[in-house]
Amino acid sequence: MKKPIIFILVFLTIVLLRNPLFSEDIDGAVLQQLKRSFSDVKVDEFRKTDVDGMYEIVNNGRILYYLARNNYIFSGSIWSSAKVNITRERESEVFTKNAKEIPLDKGIKIGDGKDIVYEFTNPDCLYCREASKYFAQKKNVTRYVFFIPILSYGESEKKIKYILCAKDREKAYEEVMTGRLDGKNIEVCTDGNALKFYSEQQNIIERLGISSTPQFLVNGKHVSGANIPMLERFLKKE
Repeated sequence: MKKPIIFILVFLTIVLLRNPLFSEDIDGAVLQQLKRSFSDVKVDEFRKTDVDGMYEIVNNGRILYYLARNNYIFSGSIWSSAKVNITRERESEVFTKNAKEIPLDKGIKIGDGKDIVYEFTNPDCLYCREASKYFAQKKNVTRYVFFIPILSYGESEKKIKYILCAKDREKAYEEVMTGRLDGKNIEVCTDGNALKFYSEQQNIIERLGISSTPQFLVNGKHVSGANIPMLERFLKKE
């Protein structure tokens, strides 16, 4: 009498494990619960984590976590026992995916080489200037530059708009990033097309969720900060 019962239990277990709709229905219900409770939280992606009952939310490039049982959202880094920052790795993965989708005509093109670099920078950031100096020495690189104004750098927005207003944007970029405009009176940009271009860049930055500079995508690989050895590794040998 026990064998049929065991068989039925095993059969049901196999059916439930094989049926993806079972899991998807539960995940869908959790997502609806999240949206009802946190209607102001934008959800770009939503998926289970390895932690029982915890879900990952991608929110404008940031990684948040949702505890369905407690109906809590929290942020922070999750580390593995191997001392790997899983959250940072996932944010880098999301950044890479989203950055590859941005229109390159919204960046300032510098150079005409085989190495393709997306550069997200701030004109007053010392690490950004260090990376800019490094790339200026590379002849086989095409850079697409996107600017991020940071309030703690008082002149950065004026300098960005100065570059975008210039007839020769590449030359203006070089002037700014080498510090030749530091401490000087910068004429306020009023050109409508330049200001529109600036606004379009800021929309891209917001979608990517960038909050620190510099950031790079080098031949499809994400590099955070002016990590020269890593930049060098991802560039093709000249």
